[in-house]
Amino acid sequence: MPTRTARTAWNGGLQDGSGQVELTSSGVGTFDVSFPRRIADTADGVTSPEELIAAAHSSCYAMQFSALLAKAGGTPQSLDVTADVTVQPDPAGGLRITGIKLTVRGEVEGLDADGFAAAAEEAKATCPVSKALTGTEITLDAALEG
Repeated sequence: MPTRTARTAWNGGLQDGSGQVELTSSGVGTFDVSFPRRIADTADGVTSPEELIAAAHSSCYAMQFSALLAKAGGTPQSLDVTADVTVQPDPAGGLRITGIKLTVRGEVEGLDADGFAAAAEEAKATCPVSKALTGTEITLDAALEG
């Protein structure tokens, strides 16, 4: 299995500095990062580690969930997965990711709501990003549509 790589170039201090994170393995893009934008209410075109974790988690979860729905006898038609990552000050100092909320809505043929919910919970527990984030509370809101 391959190793994937991202690289960040940072200039300056925490409050007055800024950087760029490059998705090196895929080459799909380079994105600006800034600590003040990281903790602000609006990102203003700048990403953050938490947003990148949200992207990783939502895409990983969608893949794992799709596989588990098929294993349960369903045929996924569409899945819409959102990951909301919350960061807060850590009493021990610095910041801490305090929670991740996964929200999934899906259209699946051949599976009832109970089967959908069971596969959703299993995907939450078994997607590699969820496993990597052990120690962070991850909640799930899953609903079968259509």
